[in-house]
Amino acid sequence: MSDLAQELSRLRKLRGKTLRAVEEETGVSNAYLSQLENGLVKRPRPHVLHKLADFYEIAYEDLMTAAGYLSRKEKKRPVDPELVEIQLMSAGLSHQQKKELKRFIRFLQQSEEEE
Repeated sequence: MSDLAQELSRLRKLRGKTLRAVEEETGVSNAYLSQLENGLVKRPRPHVLHKLADFYEIAYEDLMTAAGYLSRKEKKRPVDPELVEIQLMSAGLSHQQKKELKRFIRFLQQSEEEE
């Protein structure tokens, strides 16, 4: 399975969405989404990747890279997968919920410093 296929499947499952729900919100057909997630389509058109990046609230460049359109650049610091997962999970929260989450994170940081 390609990097793109794995990433799209992971993002959708992390958001708790069905292929039909993604189709309804992006206009990309359920059948085509399934082909993408199963690696049957290697290089979808960039406008499809743009719709999916907007829907999943991730960088368009990341999907373009996973699809092979852009080369992978060396990153100055490694990406923490847990932080990425937290960011993706929090994307659907309301403004008030995000404020509460920030407050909770600050609380955790302060209690860590006190130990």
